[in-house]
Amino acid sequence: MHLQEVPSKSEIIAAHQRIRNFVHFTPVLTSQKLNKLFGVKMFFKAENLQKGGSFKIRGATNAILLNKESLKNGVATHSSGNHAQALALAAKNQGLTAHIVMPENAPKVKVQAVEGYGAHITFCQPTLEARETTLKNIVNKTGAMFILPYNSYDIIAGQATMMKELVEEIDKLDAAFIPIGGGGLISGSILSAEYFSPNTTVIGAEPEQADDAYQSLKAGSFIPSKNPDTIADGLKTSLGDLTYPIIMKGVNDIITVSEQEIVDAMKLIFTYLKQVIEPSAAVPLAALIKEKANFQKKKVGLVLCGGNVDLEKLPF
Repeated sequence: MHLQEVPSKSEIIAAHQRIRNFVHFTPVLTSQKLNKLFGVKMFFKAENLQKGGSFKIRGATNAILLNKESLKNGVATHSSGNHAQALALAAKNQGLTAHIVMPENAPKVKVQAVEGYGAHITFCQPTLEARETTLKNIVNKTGAMFILPYNSYDIIAGQATMMKELVEEIDKLDAAFIPIGGGGLISGSILSAEYFSPNTTVIGAEPEQADDAYQSLKAGSFIPSKNPDTIADGLKTSLGDLTYPIIMKGVNDIITVSEQEIVDAMKLIFTYLKQVIEPSAAVPLAALIKEKANFQKKKVGLVLCGGNVDLEKLPF
C-alpha cells in the first residue's frame, strides 16, 4: 500500500513504529572542541552508525513493510551505493529476494556490502539510461517490485524518522543542516521539523559541483543536475518530482560548498568526533562552517548521513 500523498504527521509516527525493530536509534554526538572552534552548539546525528551504514535503511524498511503483501517476487532497484545496501539488508530482514543494478564503477566497498546481504547484483554501464534499462529488464523478468531510492512517499516517510528522533532528543534545536542528493532525507527532515519542532529551520547542504537543488531554489523552477562531479558521491543525484516541491516549499536556504571545504570538514569529523564517514556526510558541517557567523551560540543539528567509505580512496 504505497503512500499517495505527502506523509502526514501520523504517517511519520506510524513509520517510526513500523521500522523500529529493524533500525538503530542512532546516537547524537557532540564535540566541545568543535563548538569552541566555530562558536556553534553542534549536535551530530550519527547515521553513519546506522544499520547498512547510512540513513537509507529507514526508508527502504518502511517501503518494504508498507508493501509486503505485494512482494512475493522480491524487490529491485538501481543504485551505486547506500540505497543498494539498505534495500539488500531490508529485504534480507524480511526474507525477500533483492535484485540490485549497480554501475560497473560503483565503489568496491559498497558492492561487497550488497553481496554480503545476499542480494543479486547485475552490473551495467555507468549511465542513468543503462541503469534504468537494465532494471526494467530485471523487473519484467522477475516480477520484483521497484523500490525507488528517494522519489517515493514511502521512502520519504521512513527518512523522516531520523529528524523526528533528533528534534525529540535535542530540545529547541534552532536549525538543522541536511545534505541534498535526490532529496529523500531533506524532504523527510522538512516534514518532521514542521510537525514535531516548528521553530527548527531546515537548511540544505550541497556540493558546488552537484548543485541542482541550489540552482532550482534560486531560479524558482526545476533545474536537473548536469554531469555532477564531486567526491560526495551520494549527493550526485537530481531531485525527484516528489521531493522537489517539498524542498522548495520548506527549506530555509541551501548552502553550497567546494570540494576542499568538504575535505576539510571530513578531517574535522575524523579528528574530533572520531567517526568514519563518507564525503557526503561532511557536507553539512562544511556548510555550517561557511555560515557560522549566522549561528553563533545557536543549537544546530547536523546529520552524518553515511559511513560507507572506501578507506583506500580517502580524499585526503
